[in-house]
Amino acid sequence: MSAADKLHQFAEMLAAASSRTRSQADSTVAAPLQTNPIATEDATADDARVKLGSAVATAITEPEREHEPATTNQPLSPLAGIELDAAIRLRWALRDIKAKRTKLTPANPDDLKTLIEMGLVEMRDDVPVLTNEGHRALD
Repeated sequence: MSAADKLHQFAEMLAAASSRTRSQADSTVAAPLQTNPIATEDATADDARVKLGSAVATAITEPEREHEPATTNQPLSPLAGIELDAAIRLRWALRDIKAKRTKLTPANPDDLKTLIEMGLVEMRDDVPVLTNEGHRALD
């Protein structure tokens, strides 16, 4: 089997796989690759490579779309832009406040101040309480 035949066979397999992955609403069946029997084997291989390139591009772009993250209407976490260690520490402080463990182990005053400035915690009767944003940050 010549290199051109192998390329042709590979391109047909990619075209078939590509047409199976597309939805029926916007599917277009890839036309089978045709080689010129009169041309030399090198020219045929070049033609097959050019046609194969477009088939590969089509086959590659379809699976990439499948693995793209779904867009959601949820906003990013307010802790997303913070350094990792600080975000972990603040998240644990939020959990402690939610579970009302601040009497035994009070939250760090700097962390509490940061959470209040971010609008995640508010003080009620000198006790930290999560706001709606604070609850959403933990969910």
